[in-house]
Amino acid sequence: MRNKSFAVCIIMLLFSCGSHKTVVKDKDGTFKSFEKKVDNAANEKVMEYKGRQWVTNASSLSQPTKGLQGRHISLWASHGRYFNNAKNEWQWQRPYLFCTTEDLFTQTIVVPFLMPMLEKAGANVFSPRERDWQTNEVIVDNDIRNNGVYKESNMGQKWIDGGVSGFSPDGTETLYGSANPFMWGTTRKAQATKIPTCSISYQPQIPDDGTYAVYVSYPTIGKSISDAEYIVIHKGERTVFKVNQQMGGGTWVYLGTFDFTKGCSPNNMVILTNASEDKGFVTADAVRFGGGMGNVSRNGLTSGLPRCLEGARYYAQWAGAPDSIYNSKGGTDDYKDDINVRSRMTNWLAGGSCLMPKAEGKSVPIDLSLAVHSDAGYNPDMKSIYGSLSICTTNFNEGKLASGLSRGVSMDFARMLLDGLHSDMTAGYGKWTKRELYDRNYSETRVPEMPSAIIETLSHQSFPDMQMAQDPNVKFTIARSIYKTILKFLSKLYDKQYVVAPLPPISPYTKFAEEGVLEIGWQPQEDKTEPTSSPIQYIVYTAIGNNGFDNGEIVKENKLRIKLSPDVLYSFKVTAVNRGGESFPTENLVAVYHQSANKNILVINGFKRLSAPAVLESDSLQGFDMKEDFGVAYGTTIGWSGAQLDFGKIHAGKIGSGGLGYSGNELEGVFVTGNTFDYAAEHARAILPMGKYNITSSSTDAVQGGKIDLNEYFCIDYIAGLEKYSPQAVKSYKSFPLQIQTKLGEYVRQGGSLLVSGAYVNSDMQSGNDRKFLREVLHVDNGMQTETESIDGMGTNFNIYNEINPQHYAAVKVDVMPAVKPAFCTLTYSNGFSACVAYKGDVYRTIAMGFPFECIKSDNKKEIIMRGFMNFLDYKNQ
Repeated sequence: MRNKSFAVCIIMLLFSCGSHKTVVKDKDGTFKSFEKKVDNAANEKVMEYKGRQWVTNASSLSQPTKGLQGRHISLWASHGRYFNNAKNEWQWQRPYLFCTTEDLFTQTIVVPFLMPMLEKAGANVFSPRERDWQTNEVIVDNDIRNNGVYKESNMGQKWIDGGVSGFSPDGTETLYGSANPFMWGTTRKAQATKIPTCSISYQPQIPDDGTYAVYVSYPTIGKSISDAEYIVIHKGERTVFKVNQQMGGGTWVYLGTFDFTKGCSPNNMVILTNASEDKGFVTADAVRFGGGMGNVSRNGLTSGLPRCLEGARYYAQWAGAPDSIYNSKGGTDDYKDDINVRSRMTNWLAGGSCLMPKAEGKSVPIDLSLAVHSDAGYNPDMKSIYGSLSICTTNFNEGKLASGLSRGVSMDFARMLLDGLHSDMTAGYGKWTKRELYDRNYSETRVPEMPSAIIETLSHQSFPDMQMAQDPNVKFTIARSIYKTILKFLSKLYDKQYVVAPLPPISPYTKFAEEGVLEIGWQPQEDKTEPTSSPIQYIVYTAIGNNGFDNGEIVKENKLRIKLSPDVLYSFKVTAVNRGGESFPTENLVAVYHQSANKNILVINGFKRLSAPAVLESDSLQGFDMKEDFGVAYGTTIGWSGAQLDFGKIHAGKIGSGGLGYSGNELEGVFVTGNTFDYAAEHARAILPMGKYNITSSSTDAVQGGKIDLNEYFCIDYIAGLEKYSPQAVKSYKSFPLQIQTKLGEYVRQGGSLLVSGAYVNSDMQSGNDRKFLREVLHVDNGMQTETESIDGMGTNFNIYNEINPQHYAAVKVDVMPAVKPAFCTLTYSNGFSACVAYKGDVYRTIAMGFPFECIKSDNKKEIIMRGFMNFLDYKNQ
């Protein structure tokens, strides 16, 4: 057996230049190292698609030339909810462990982090599972138009029947058997022209404000064009996409995810025109907004969950795949069908392309296939990271892929994933375990006809692994590592130079440079592990009033000055750009200018925290204590199953009820909002109606870095949110860092007014310096925490978000704020405890809230409370 394993290893075809090692664990448990000098792709002919990309964001100012432009990637997050045919019930494919299941957990790496990273580097990413975390779904189609307004405009050319079947919403509320919704409807087509002479508008009836993925469908016909123009209008802003309709016809094609407002408005719609540089036909079918709920019935039962939580087997049916793709077991074994469909759907898309020339399909040139999983297993000491492993399959189809390339490249891809993850996690957090590289017969690595791998990111059964991986900072690191490996792998495969996309800028701020002229500033963030990742320019995105963010403005320096229109709220965010792609954005900044205003307010965002739930660790207990602290997600997440129920280390190794980590299911399908990094806007909206204060905002980093002179502001509004220190967290946070305490103390002693709010502004401040700041600056004494929803005072009452929900982060626990005389209580919780303390001194005034101001549910109440605060703090005008 060892000789056979040795043979498999030495015949693997490695294509990267120079010398490297691949470590493979033999079946007897020993490790073998092989070192081999290889030429690029071993001089094999590598097929490379060089035509137009499937989907291109023509409005994007980031157009990478050394990234993943022109690449098409099939990517999915492990498993999903499936129908157990034997038990006649829907269930997860993996157990409840540490507040989640693998089915839910891996999505929280792939969807908010990895997919956007790949797309910001220029790639098209296909997922055989629904990617949109949105329960609503609106489809506007030429066949049935009751979900909005469908309108054809025939100014020159005319829309006619496409002659090919297409999607129809009729009867799709529930899909039974092998029903294919793309076989019921009709399609449209029009002659393409260089200047648009006809168009179709799809104006949806959006049920709720929120973010919605936009998908389009169209038929591919003999004279389809390669650059169909789709214009997405989102909250009044326009983003243009070019879609290559010569591929991918007859299924859902993802354009992007956008903010839309409730209702049916021309400010929220999609327009398809007949403009093209090609000669031929533009074709049209349906437009879908939002991921929706699962609608595939199995034995009379649907899952009852959002479609994004279901397995790929059901999305494949919704996306128009033939039943041979998702129903190979004849409806008797959805579990096996779901495992196989991910790869089969990838091949179905790629069939007919230059990478799968002999197969039938949708002609999408899928360059690479990757499954992101987590694994079982733990170390007996229950303290050590169990770590990562990767999987490939080389011994299949005579060791060849459909393009003729050796399957050995998949082993190199799997090795690079494993090595990269170990390197990046160790660099970021000081520890990680690299486990095995398997060359084995797995469906997800055997079936794809392009380079493919499985990355088992970590063990969901090992609490040390999960303690790190449930932290969004770590999820970002894992995703960035995988993105970098994909970039490097494909660059080597196609013999291209690469540049790693930058990290997000840091220390952003806005301030007035002169009357009505705003300066927006930031600093680049260095990635010490990637020398190519330095930014060469930036994109500043702007949202004005109720409109969405625009498509940005290129800036070569690390600051920008713009003239503001008066009496309107501006929001900004900044990304870094290089030839490899675009970074994630900074936190949102704000600004308001009033011509008659003579005083300025600075909103400081001190809420940066991202974290896993509270950790419970002792000699006998281990796990997440959600009741103590739910943690803070990045944006909105749907990754939780329920609170952990079993904490006993003595139960380690047992799976299911009675085992360590066993958790509940009360959070299945529940969206939970964490930190969206846009709370300065909520404060500014409450101040704006007063019409007498100019407003700017800043990160705490910019204040600590000396970019802001606090004395230029009559009032500081400090947002602490859920910021607090946790000794078990991978990244340190503090409601008032020591340097901020010093600067705020100096500011008030020179006559400034200070408003602070947050759920831990008292309880997080326990050191001697902390208590001194609270007593001498905020005039608050030591207090406990409490749980409440209702607050009274200042002639009104209101409720706050105190339970997890999809709309806004929740302050489940809030601080009691005992006043240090002469300070006094201005607001009380429903249980009678002090919620807010005001201090009126001879030199300065302060207001300290024990709950986050932005958690007030009513916008009207926010304005009332803020007006009262400002009337008190603006005492020099009285």
